Amino acid sequence: MTSSKLTSFIRAHGLRLLPATLAAVLTLAAAAAPRKPADDAEVLERLPSRAGDASSRELAALRAAMAAAADDPAPAGRLAQRYFALAMARGDPRYVGYAEAVIARFSEPLPAELLSIRGMLRQYRHGFAAALADFAAALALDPQLAQAHAWRAAIFLVQADYEAANKECAALQVLGKTVLHGSCSGLTQAYSGQLDAGYRSLQEALASSRDPDNRLWLLTRLGEVAAWRGQPALAETHYREALGIGRDDGYLLAAWSDFLLDNGRPAEVLADLAGWESSDTLLLRLAEAAALLNAPDAARLAQALDDRFAAARQRGDTTHRAEEARHALHLRRDPKTALRLAADNYAVQREPRDARILLEAAIAAGDPAGAKPARDWLRDSGFEDQRLRALGEESALAAPASASSAEARR
Repeated sequence: MTSSKLTSFIRAHGLRLLPATLAAVLTLAAAAAPRKPADDAEVLERLPSRAGDASSRELAALRAAMAAAADDPAPAGRLAQRYFALAMARGDPRYVGYAEAVIARFSEPLPAELLSIRGMLRQYRHGFAAALADFAAALALDPQLAQAHAWRAAIFLVQADYEAANKECAALQVLGKTVLHGSCSGLTQAYSGQLDAGYRSLQEALASSRDPDNRLWLLTRLGEVAAWRGQPALAETHYREALGIGRDDGYLLAAWSDFLLDNGRPAEVLADLAGWESSDTLLLRLAEAAALLNAPDAARLAQALDDRFAAARQRGDTTHRAEEARHALHLRRDPKTALRLAADNYAVQREPRDARILLEAAIAAGDPAGAKPARDWLRDSGFEDQRLRALGEESALAAPASASSAEARR
C-alpha cells in the first residue's frame, strides 16, 4: 500500500454523492416500479468514461488479475481500493457498490487489508460504528496498517472527537508516517481551536510530500484553513495550486466553489463546474451560483436537485442531509425544513460545514434552540473561524426571518 493510498482517508469528509448518470432519468425513476433483472449477468448500464480516461483499461486489468488469482485477497483489495478512489474522485457511489461486491466474494474472517477497505466503504455510507470496528479488527491483525489509523482519525474528526483523533495521529507518528501524521495533526488542530498551529502542521506535511495525491489534499485543506483565518488571497493561492495538479477531485471542487460563493464570485462557479452536474454536491453549488446570477438554467438545476433528493428518500438514503438542508434554505427558501435536515445531519456529522448550515438554518427559521448543538461545539472546540463565530452569536438571538437573510450572508 503506497503513501498516496494511505492519505485517501481525508476524502471521507463531506462527499456523499448520488449516482452520476441517473440525473437524466430520476424523474421517471421516481414514478416507475423498480425492475429486477431476470439474469444476474444482464448489463443494466455502463459507466461513462471521460475523454482520455485510462481508468477503464486499468479496471479491466485489475479485474483480470483478481479473476486469475482465485482466492488471493491481494488483487481483490487493489481492485476494491481503485473502485473506492473513483467514487471519491467522481462522486459516483456505484463504484462503492462495485467495491462492496468485490469484498463480498470473501468469507469471514477477512484479512486485514480487506477489513480496512470494508471499513472505508462502511464509513462512506455513514456506518461509522461498523467502520471503526472493521479498522480495529484490521489493526489487531496488522498493527502496521497505517491506513486503518488514518481512517479512524477521519471518522473521529467527523464526530468532533478530537481527543480520539489525536490518538490516531500519534499512532501514525509512531509508525513513521511523517506526511500522514502532519496531515492528521494539522486538521485536528484546525478543528479544535488552533488554526495557526494547524496551518503550520499542514505546511510542514506539504513540504515533506512529493506525491500529487498527497499534495492535492494538503493544498485543499490549506486553502480551507487560510479562509478560516481570514486570508482569502492566500486561500485562493492554495486552491489554484491544487487545481493545477490536474486531477479529478470532488472535494477540492466543492471547497473551491464554496470559497468563490462566499466571496461573491458565482460566475466562476458556473464556469469551473461545467460538466460536473452528475455530482450532487457539485450540482448544489452550480444551482446556487445560477440562482444568484438569475441564469437561464437556475430553475432546471434546482429541480434536478429536488428530483435527486426525492429519489434518495425513496431509497432510504440519508447520507445527503447537509446538502439537502442547504438546498432547502438557499434555493427553496424553506428554513424550517432546512433546520430539520441540518439538525438530523448534525446528529451524525459535526464538521465546520455541518455547523454552518445548522446555524444558518436556525437563524432563518428564528429558532435559537435549533442551533444550540452547533453553538456548544463552537464553545467546546474553540473553533476560530470568525464567520462561524458570528453566526453562533447571531443564532442565539435569532428571531423569525426569511431565508433570504441567509443568502445575504454569503
